[in-house]
Amino acid sequence: MGAADLGKDPSEVAAMFDATAKRYDLMNGLFTLGNDRLWRLQMNRAVAPQPGERILDVAAGTGTSSAPMAKAGALVTALDFSAGMIDEGRRRYPEIEFVQGDAQELPFGDETFDAVTISFGFRNVQDPKAALSEFFRVLKPGGRLLVCEASKPPLGVARAGHKAFMRTVPVVGRLASSNPESYRYLVDSIEAWPDQQTLSRWIRGAGFTRVAHRNLTMGAVALHRGRKPTEQTMRMAIIERPAADEATA
Repeated sequence: MGAADLGKDPSEVAAMFDATAKRYDLMNGLFTLGNDRLWRLQMNRAVAPQPGERILDVAAGTGTSSAPMAKAGALVTALDFSAGMIDEGRRRYPEIEFVQGDAQELPFGDETFDAVTISFGFRNVQDPKAALSEFFRVLKPGGRLLVCEASKPPLGVARAGHKAFMRTVPVVGRLASSNPESYRYLVDSIEAWPDQQTLSRWIRGAGFTRVAHRNLTMGAVALHRGRKPTEQTMRMAIIERPAADEATA
């Protein structure tokens, strides 16, 4: 896998994750200095899974993010495009349903899920806006979207420190991993990924309302959320818009 950009080849990315599946979570812990556990804990709290809810966890990998939601009683479907990740996930969590699929063409019917989540996998999607449209489609009205992804620290000092740390990742990858190119890709994909405000605009553009984000670890990671509006909410928006337009005129 060469230098990453937002036009990444899905088959190359999938092959890269196939090769790293068994040690993926271990290496994540190493390169994030253990912060990945804290980020996933914050993500799970934001999702607030309820017993009996249907939740789609996209880019679920080995199921690390899916397991806490399933433990809370939610009916979790873990989707990933890497066969290697899915095989490892099924071995670790046989109680969770794993499905191989593409975030841009979800193999599920309309209005199927109460929540859609994606943790640290969105930047691996070839067309994130197409994926957001699919997330919107498979959510029930009122359903919630949660995205936890690497981001851009807004403060200059934090941003400089983050860049300095990221430069060490490929070096350590060459020493600690049998697939060091995957860690070059990790850094490149984070640098190519848009900032918090841009991702929020993408989420709104897909039709979500109540869009907001919260920075974690000074903005090195951001937790985004949105809601699929209900029919009542959409009707109210249509009623209120002409009045707002008239007032503006």
